[in-house]
Amino acid sequence: MAWSAGAAAVLGVAFWSAVWPYLVLVLVLAGTGGTALWLWHTDRRVRVRDRLWRQADRVERGRRTLAEMDAMTGTEFEEQVAALCRRDGCTGVRRVGGANDNGADVVGRLPDGRTMVIQCKRYAPTRTIPSREMRDLLGAKVHFGADLAVFVTTTRFSRPSEGFAVQHGILAVHRDHLGLWNSGASLLSLGEVNGGGQGDPRHRTRWRQAYGE
Repeated sequence: MAWSAGAAAVLGVAFWSAVWPYLVLVLVLAGTGGTALWLWHTDRRVRVRDRLWRQADRVERGRRTLAEMDAMTGTEFEEQVAALCRRDGCTGVRRVGGANDNGADVVGRLPDGRTMVIQCKRYAPTRTIPSREMRDLLGAKVHFGADLAVFVTTTRFSRPSEGFAVQHGILAVHRDHLGLWNSGASLLSLGEVNGGGQGDPRHRTRWRQAYGE
């Protein structure tokens, strides 16, 4: 019996001597795996929060009021439109407005790869964009070989100019849609409401009440 107990003790010591390094390794790996998983989840949460913060910051920086835009110079307004394009992920955006601008104020490339040419008009809200200015933009689209022409203004379009824009695939961003864009809506999303939002009688009544025209 004594021999059996001694033999068992020797075997037990030998067994644990052989096994314990593997047990330690398993525990270390489990601890490392748990730590790695915790770090991965933490990093993911931080990245999500950072992305949301950056998105909110971009929207906030672009959220200048329409009244502030009304007080801008023409050049400042063109720069603001260019900044909104960059906020939406457009690339190669640059201001080209000025003398001999060939009907374009801003050019660039949309997030989907298409090229664009933009005409900017910072007019008083009581003015109206005539169709001849829309025709000039169509000429600029041809001149620059752009895929999309965009007309951005702080006022509204006449019915003929709005109809011309819809007919020729020009994105017409009037004052109300500019407010949407400035508040975070993407430029491309405005295409879904192109040609609308300014012609109904109730809207025109509110416009006259707001701007005295």
